[in-house]
Amino acid sequence: MKVEEVMTRDAITCTPDTKLAQAARLMWEGDCGILPVVTDGGRVVGLITDRDLCMASFTNAEHVTEIPVNRVITGEVYSCQPEADLREALKVMQEHRVRRLPVVNDDGKLQGLLSMNDLALEAKEGRGGEAGISYADVVTTMKAICAHRDLPQVEAQGLQQKAATH
Repeated sequence: MKVEEVMTRDAITCTPDTKLAQAARLMWEGDCGILPVVTDGGRVVGLITDRDLCMASFTNAEHVTEIPVNRVITGEVYSCQPEADLREALKVMQEHRVRRLPVVNDDGKLQGLLSMNDLALEAKEGRGGEAGISYADVVTTMKAICAHRDLPQVEAQGLQQKAATH
């Protein structure tokens, strides 16, 4: 099964200059937790999540009506193409621990969004086979995404030393 058969085609987007308050409004009105950030030509330059908005509003002295999205997003975007196999998209999600992938064409222009919601709704009982994905495929992907990250060695040593002295 191909990504284009499952993806959400009309993803709500914003631009790098969109203010955080407007991005939050778009998410609220669109009942979504992520917005692809696109240029005027539709090329994906980032993503902003509801968590990004929350953390930015907490950590910045400016009001969310003044902070542009481009100050919050990271430039690293993991994506897939519409004709990609769903299992390949699952691998990208697992490897990079992301719940959503922008679906882009060869020019990087947004074609849709593939989310874990889309995949969960598409999953079938059993093995899934060539025709689709299984519940197990979705659960395996979620487990990879949700796995606790290992603390960097230096940080872990510091925590061990603190624990030993208390």
